[in-house]
Amino acid sequence: MALATTIVSAACGGADREGERGTSASAASAQPRFDGAAAYELVVRQVAFGPRVPGTPGHRAMASWLEEYLSERADTLIIQRFSHVTLDGDTLPLVNFLARFRPSASPSVLLLAHWDTRPISDQAREPEEREKPVPGANDGASGTAVLLQLADMLRQVPPPRGVDVLLVDGEDYGDFSAGHDVFMGSRYFASHLPDGYAAEYGVLLDMVGDRQLDIYVEGNSNELAPEVVDRVWSVAQRLGFSDVFHRRVRHTINDDHIPLNEAGIPTIDVIDFDFAYWHTPEDTPDKVSASSLGVVGAVVTRLIYRGG
Repeated sequence: MALATTIVSAACGGADREGERGTSASAASAQPRFDGAAAYELVVRQVAFGPRVPGTPGHRAMASWLEEYLSERADTLIIQRFSHVTLDGDTLPLVNFLARFRPSASPSVLLLAHWDTRPISDQAREPEEREKPVPGANDGASGTAVLLQLADMLRQVPPPRGVDVLLVDGEDYGDFSAGHDVFMGSRYFASHLPDGYAAEYGVLLDMVGDRQLDIYVEGNSNELAPEVVDRVWSVAQRLGFSDVFHRRVRHTINDDHIPLNEAGIPTIDVIDFDFAYWHTPEDTPDKVSASSLGVVGAVVTRLIYRGG
């Protein structure tokens, strides 16, 4: 893995904007409504770039778009550019985005998703389709879309606490069974935290747009950060989403939350791992719904603006 170049850029008027937007309790007390339809359009927008596989034109185009989108909304945008040499000897150009809202109000809440897509469809039924890249409407774009829509809301309605939106790269590239060339962005972030960085807890969103959404407690999350599981599932229950957020463990998954827990940030994985089109060419926007994105977005919005 090559040395990193970390670029810190303030959004337009960034250093002063946090004060201009106001930090009073009254200014931060309003809770906006999460727009699932807008989040769905952000899924479509991402898929339109084509496969977001590191080193491809779609990946470069989306990275440029993410930088522009987030720099217009965040108080501070930290960009981590780095490279990773794969087991096969290929050098992948990778980039993480950390969009910070009210960064001086620490400790913050860390929300994250991966924005890259998988280069092969290893779960495709037909052998001839397994070399195709995954479109990543749900696996990649759904969690990213929720966080991008949330970033827009955070720009318009300042949160009552610090909120960090982290989009990590290189999650879905390699061999999950052997642990090679996967979770590259979250591993890099966990080992290159910004100076003095502190987050109270983290929530990872992965595959949260399935039209038939069912989210069970993930096993590693339940073991490593049970208090965060309780916080999120309690919010979902209060919002009336117990039919989507099921309070029992169904799958135990290695995902981007593991490196963060190892770095001392208790982080859980909110994931629907029963997605029928996982790692196939059929992971397209028609398999995602605004309603599902809206449910997850509403839970995260409540978590941020009113706490657990």
